[in-house]
Amino acid sequence: MSRGRNFFRAMVRAPPTGSRSAAAGSGRCPAQRRPGSAGSQLEAGPAMSRTDAGRAGSSRRGGCLRRPPTWEVSDSDAEGPAGAEEGARVPGSAEERRAAAKALRPEQALRRVAVRVDPAVLEDAGAGILLEALSTLGCEYQVETQRLARSLRWTRAKPDSCPRTVPSEVWDAGEQDFLLLLEPEEFLQGVNQLTQTCGPPCSVPWISPEGSASLHVAVIGLDAYLWSHQPSNIHQTRQPETAAVARTAVALSWPRVEEALVLLQLWAHLDVLLVASWQELSRHVCAFTKAFAQRPLKQYQESRAFSFCVAGRWAGGERVARDGTGLRGVWWRQIRQFNRVSPAVADAIVTAFPSPRLLQQAYRTCNTEQERTALLADLPVKTGDGARPRRVGPDLARRICLFLTTTSPELLLDLGS
Repeated sequence: MSRGRNFFRAMVRAPPTGSRSAAAGSGRCPAQRRPGSAGSQLEAGPAMSRTDAGRAGSSRRGGCLRRPPTWEVSDSDAEGPAGAEEGARVPGSAEERRAAAKALRPEQALRRVAVRVDPAVLEDAGAGILLEALSTLGCEYQVETQRLARSLRWTRAKPDSCPRTVPSEVWDAGEQDFLLLLEPEEFLQGVNQLTQTCGPPCSVPWISPEGSASLHVAVIGLDAYLWSHQPSNIHQTRQPETAAVARTAVALSWPRVEEALVLLQLWAHLDVLLVASWQELSRHVCAFTKAFAQRPLKQYQESRAFSFCVAGRWAGGERVARDGTGLRGVWWRQIRQFNRVSPAVADAIVTAFPSPRLLQQAYRTCNTEQERTALLADLPVKTGDGARPRRVGPDLARRICLFLTTTSPELLLDLGS
């Protein structure tokens, strides 16, 4: 430790503009004179001595080698004002971004969702299957009276600490969804009411006019119920409770039910789920719970200018130096983004035209559109020994030509997809 301190003191006290032997003995890089800095160290004063000494120390620590500044070009780099703002927030919000990423995980979002089960649902013998499925999913459920009898209601709670890096709409807790469970008899009575009206119905059964939440309907065992109430099967099953229910079941068949389903979807934007058992209903409820938990995040991602572009850099990007080293690799990657382009084909195009600007200049020299689209078609592609000779081909040549020459943002490059 004492040797290190003595060496550091000697290095600080050593004159930065001394003789060659002093610079070589200390192991530092020779100091460079700046224009207008003539004169000795005594004339410059102690302040200049301390400044130059610090600069010399930093040069020694860097090994006299500076790493050339580079950029990382990748598909995930943000561009434009939004990217600049995002980049300005990144350095000082690393912990917030980690907290936001943790809070947005599917398992974390699922823990903030609660399923409110109406007590009337528990009267059915198969309700235990549904509650067991919710417990296995890891979602909280509570038994409490709902505005709609025999219904399930989904609610979302905000996290304890909302990261500032994520918009507030992602943590929106006001959204609610209902799933109304109907018996086959009750559903068929509503269907009969719908199909007897001419034109759009003034009111849809099971829906209250003041209800603003999103409603879904599920019917368990409708297929078996219709089959058992066919005229040929009535004597094999138990008699209906009332004559009205019997007439409704006999009068309505699957075509009438399908007609009612279309009317509900078009006029009331109401989805009806027809399931055969409580096991099938439980699978649907679990899938809907997962989708409900992840819905705000997906809506936020889709609302961005480029939903597929994630801000930041990634290790697979192509590094580009100030002298242009790496731009050829970026051009090669850009060609590879076209469908059905192998590395050998991309190598052939990049070898013939090392940059897109050179290819654009070659397109300008062509006299006709046909000549432009066929410019790259006959480029040879290197293949292995004994393989048939290949070329780029007219399809890829046309797509690359359109990509570099068209002015229409709505033009489809790949007509075969």
